[in-house]
Amino acid sequence: MDGTQQVVIIGGGLAGAKTAEALRDHGFTGTVTLIAAEAHLPYERPPMSKSFLIGASPFDDALVHTAEWYREKEIDLRTGTRAIALDTGRHRVGLEDGDEVAYDKLVLATGSTPRRLPVPGAEASGVHYLRTREDSDAIRSTFGPGRRLVVIGGGWIGLEVAAAARGAGTEVCVVEAADLPLSAALGPELAVVFADLHRANGVDLRLSTRLNAVLTDGGRAVGVELDGGERIDADGIVVGIGAVPQTGLAEAAGLAVDDGVLVDASLRTSDPDVYAVGDIANHDHPALGRRMRVEHWAAALNQPSVAAAALLGGAERYTELPYFYSDQYDLGMEYIGHSPEGSYDRIVVRGALAAQKFVAFWLDRDNRIKAAMNVNVWDVVDQIKHLIGDGRPIDPERLADPGVPYAEL
Repeated sequence: MDGTQQVVIIGGGLAGAKTAEALRDHGFTGTVTLIAAEAHLPYERPPMSKSFLIGASPFDDALVHTAEWYREKEIDLRTGTRAIALDTGRHRVGLEDGDEVAYDKLVLATGSTPRRLPVPGAEASGVHYLRTREDSDAIRSTFGPGRRLVVIGGGWIGLEVAAAARGAGTEVCVVEAADLPLSAALGPELAVVFADLHRANGVDLRLSTRLNAVLTDGGRAVGVELDGGERIDADGIVVGIGAVPQTGLAEAAGLAVDDGVLVDASLRTSDPDVYAVGDIANHDHPALGRRMRVEHWAAALNQPSVAAAALLGGAERYTELPYFYSDQYDLGMEYIGHSPEGSYDRIVVRGALAAQKFVAFWLDRDNRIKAAMNVNVWDVVDQIKHLIGDGRPIDPERLADPGVPYAEL
């Protein structure tokens, strides 16, 4: 230990709760204060667009820990409390109720917030964004036979909401500006799989289409107008056009910020007493040799242990590869690595795209695997992770052959 006695964590999501857990796991016996703006116990976000949204799991299943756990671990959990100021010179956090909390070390885990829709009518009631439990409850209330939902944005959130709504018998129209949904994340070769999936499940998929306005009646959204003038009626509208890291506290405190809070390999910010984890952390990734900020569940789950160890004087570095998963209809997938559109040379597929049971690999020009996605194929992520981390060229023909074990590649 380095003499640290008081650690304050700002952010009551998965990243904040796991940071508190990691501090105790690393043997820290000082004061841990967890400041959570929401009134709920800290919870995980993925169920809000997956199992909780479709009514398959109760909210308590999404909780990171029970209230009793925080008491047993002597975590000062302050729910319904918003941090509004960070004074790094005085080592104080200002709270909305006027109180101040002192710290020796601080961890920012403030997450991200949905990007707002910049068209007329977007502020009307009945226009929903998905971030919190309340958001998920409100969106689910729009589902049902005979009801019509318009989803703006064909990214992961938009498509998961569309799948949930269709599963409840809702008529769904997805409006996406790109040629294909998920094209920026997967490239056109794999994005078409998800376009076909949603069309096969009855989604009206409007691609290469922009929105002119949200149509309103008495302050409530009743539909949308597309860029060609077509109007689509709706009982509810869900916007999923990306998210923005909540860096306001960091910026006001003078920390280095650029598409998130800039952190080193140990998740330390430009202030040596302040760390950042989860959605807001723009991380200098030692294994990938580049900076990246990922809004993925796995980062919020795994980064806190490294940050906790580092702020207590350790030399740990965060080297985990980006990972995320999605469930849509009868398709389940996992993605490991990082290879956005334009960064790869070719895609190799092991299995059958048409059967929606395959593993896809993104390769660079030297035939090194940069990322992989398994669709309805399970228990392969750990094997694939080693292939990506190894960094050596792979024979594409053998990679595509299901008869060649991963261990022999």
